[in-house]
Amino acid sequence: MILTDYPERTQWLELLKRPVMNTESLFGTVRDIIDQVKTGGDEAVLRYELQFDKVNLPTLAVLPEEFDEAENQISEGLKKAIRLAAENIAAFHSAQRFAGVKVETQPGVTCWQKAVPIEKVGLYVPGGTAPLFSTVLMLAVPARIAGCREVVLCTPPLRDGKVHPAVLFAARVAGVRRVFKVGGVQAIAAMAYGTESIPKVYKIFGPGNQYVTAAKQLVGLRDVAIDMPAGPSEVEVLADGTANPVFVAADLLSQAEHGVDSQAVLITTSKGLQQAVKAEVERQLALLPRKEIAAKSLANSKLIVVKDMEEAIEMTNVYAPEHLIVETADYLSVAERIVNAGSVFLGALTPESAGDYASGTNHTLPTNGYAKAYSGVSLDSFMRKMTFQEIKPEGLCGIGPAIEVMAAGESLDGHKNAITVRLSAVQCNQ
Repeated sequence: MILTDYPERTQWLELLKRPVMNTESLFGTVRDIIDQVKTGGDEAVLRYELQFDKVNLPTLAVLPEEFDEAENQISEGLKKAIRLAAENIAAFHSAQRFAGVKVETQPGVTCWQKAVPIEKVGLYVPGGTAPLFSTVLMLAVPARIAGCREVVLCTPPLRDGKVHPAVLFAARVAGVRRVFKVGGVQAIAAMAYGTESIPKVYKIFGPGNQYVTAAKQLVGLRDVAIDMPAGPSEVEVLADGTANPVFVAADLLSQAEHGVDSQAVLITTSKGLQQAVKAEVERQLALLPRKEIAAKSLANSKLIVVKDMEEAIEMTNVYAPEHLIVETADYLSVAERIVNAGSVFLGALTPESAGDYASGTNHTLPTNGYAKAYSGVSLDSFMRKMTFQEIKPEGLCGIGPAIEVMAAGESLDGHKNAITVRLSAVQCNQ
């Protein structure tokens, strides 16, 4: 890990740079695959599954008996854990339901909003080095609560042509019945444009590698909505001298094992903690089964000492981490001053792992500094808010003349006339 002590503010932006993810360089390759799927449908998807996932699939859809088989293949302990996580995610997201309020902006003019679910959503769950069944819950449970009419899930098959059993069990628990064995760019293209087997959706959710990210960016230009811009996952620990270096090191490594391009950052006011964490990271790293991945990730990671908590908070808001763990003596007051972060974990007993799995908050979050402008996935991500308005005669008489003046001021006489003809019909009292 890179150790930095008391950097000047002019150095912060360079110091806090993420691993470069240049998806634009992939656009040509990705666009070719998208075009092939767009025109070739299932045949193109199956061909790419053979090419990229090395599986010759007879069909793309997961069959009902495969759900049953999967449920019998995983332990009762894992089933119980998945159910508990699903319940907590449901509890937290159910509390986010929108309650619209009718507002009379002036007598006779009433405006309100109504939240309606996105009818068709597509969920992408990566395969790769780990079966991310937790992502199934994070996306599918809010989609179900929102009332999305059609939920489609795509995930890469294993080499035996099956979907990982924990992924299928999580899908069943979350209420998803339409699961397809397809990964990568071809999955994003299939959900964006539809094939003979896979329905076209209106919005696509889910993480993925740089090719998946590039595909989401391209289809999101004009054809379908996407959840948010995405890059490699990241965590920051904001700590003072009271923090436990064993806990901090464990949190940094839990992020580092995600992938070689993940980033873990410690910003602390304590030189002693920095050194203790460095030693502890080295000790714990040797014990990790995924230590090769974590070790490469640590090359992107930093242990930074700053002069005081004021500077630590300011640097944190500049970095805008996806995950932020605040382990300080006064973590609640520190947290009040954090304005840029995807999800915040407070105190020594609240690791990022809790939010990744079972506390109830969502782990699909803005990365790469996008926490300055984007929220993580929530119930609102699966909803649209439509506005309504109703104008009675009293209201038309009240705002009509102002609308006429404004429309005339913009030289939009048709707009003005739509009001004028109604004012004539209503015959407002002068």
